[in-house]
Amino acid sequence: MRGSPSTAIRHPRPERRSSTAGSKPLSVATSFDPSTDNYGVMGNPVSHSRSPRIHEAFAAQCGQTLRYHAILVQPSGFERALGEFQSRGGKGLNITIPFKADAFRAVDRPTSRAERAGAVNTIWFDARGERYGDTTDGTGLIRDLRRNGVVLEHRRILVIGAGGAVHGVLGELIGEHPKHIVLVNRTLARARALERRFSGADCRLSVAGFDELHGRLFDVVINGTSLSLMGELPPLPDGILADRACCYDMVYGDTDTPFVQWARTHGAATALDGLGMLVEQAAESFFIWRGVRPQVEPVIRMLREQQTTDSQSWRNRPR
Repeated sequence: MRGSPSTAIRHPRPERRSSTAGSKPLSVATSFDPSTDNYGVMGNPVSHSRSPRIHEAFAAQCGQTLRYHAILVQPSGFERALGEFQSRGGKGLNITIPFKADAFRAVDRPTSRAERAGAVNTIWFDARGERYGDTTDGTGLIRDLRRNGVVLEHRRILVIGAGGAVHGVLGELIGEHPKHIVLVNRTLARARALERRFSGADCRLSVAGFDELHGRLFDVVINGTSLSLMGELPPLPDGILADRACCYDMVYGDTDTPFVQWARTHGAATALDGLGMLVEQAAESFFIWRGVRPQVEPVIRMLREQQTTDSQSWRNRPR
């Protein structure tokens, strides 16, 4: 029995072409196990993904039997890879960069929150072969913030970025009834397009440039860019953090990200990276697929311990 994501909406889709004729087999073809339920994550790159480890831990914890594969997909090959995975009897997929918009276009029944985000990170199939799609990123972010004691209701929130990561979480942030959300982005046109997409929301939503943040205070600052992965920071002015502010970086690394370091040196009471969000959104996907909600704390601890081990191994490597 599957879980119950938000309502799926029926949309007509173009007739699908055969996905296997003339195509190369999936990279997981030799390990695809027809005797059990197969799941996976599709992306490019994907070799770094922690999703296989997370879902294997969930399965062991919940007494479930399944296999979970990391599947590298070529930039123009998503629809073909999805079709092949489905034709081989695959049960469900997670979708990561850069294919979340492709996944939204490829499913037959996106949920209402996937419609709002224009993106899908979780796919599953029914007995007729119809494809369902949901986005669990926003749920993952909210649950991780709550787990860390962060309250969003009536708070002043600054969201940095206007790309796919922010598209996937903005609806859930609005649903927490903050006092005000400000979107800041280097390209204001992208932020304004996002503002229009979510217009009519039950909270104040506005757009600002980085130079317009001087003199303003925020209770929660969420970095929805990938700058930390490149060792960079958004150009935030000093003095924007309110008392007991929380800063949240939606990406993560083996050590504190540059944004988490910035938050701590600028007086944030709470500074978090996105590892907890990753595990929480995976737990929501697992629930949709399997109808069982796993505990996230043991898996987050396992990954943190692995981060520490990997970091120590890197420091102690021969030079």
